[in-house]
Amino acid sequence: MKGRTIPYSPAELAWIKANSKRLRPEAHAEFCDRFDRQDVALSNFNSLCKRKGWMTGRTGNFTKGQTPYNKGKRMPFNANSAKHRFKKGNLPHNTKHLGHERLSKEGYVEISVDEPNPHTGFERRYALKHRHLWEKKHGPVPEGQVLKCIDGDKTNTDPSNWKPIPRALLPRLSGGRWYKPYDQYEPEVRPTVLALAQLDHAARKASKRDADRGLA
Repeated sequence: MKGRTIPYSPAELAWIKANSKRLRPEAHAEFCDRFDRQDVALSNFNSLCKRKGWMTGRTGNFTKGQTPYNKGKRMPFNANSAKHRFKKGNLPHNTKHLGHERLSKEGYVEISVDEPNPHTGFERRYALKHRHLWEKKHGPVPEGQVLKCIDGDKTNTDPSNWKPIPRALLPRLSGGRWYKPYDQYEPEVRPTVLALAQLDHAARKASKRDADRGLA
């Protein structure tokens, strides 16, 4: 009965202590049979051992080097679980296949390409789709240049929508005190804005070159 103190004889206590390292259900069953103590439930047996500090020494965790009890054994067949298991050759529904696309935090489309990932060694890597398509058509982006989106829509990855410009032009196209960012201009005005920025960049470059030659 709950709340009732269960008495144990010295012989019983000595036996329980001596067998405290065994599996509790096994030791409990033998104790009840040996001492005819059907009034002692497994929960009572466990509580006594805990109060006395007679622990089994088992944590329930695998220790380093320990062999799992089911190593080499086949999983018993169960019809309900079998229909949900992966079959050999199956891939998860969220597998990122070659050609899979995703959107970066900056709003650019990235595509999985058939090139080794230099960081992980995996057989595929993600690349900027607009650059990947542009380079397939035109070759590598010239050194010192970047691809600029012409229509302001970064998800438009058609090579015709991207133009290589000097990297030094990016601050000029990002806006400033006297002009707004390139992408905020009306579509029909953008070609002029880009042309003026390129002209200004070329003029500054020529001026610096003349200064370096002492012609300024």
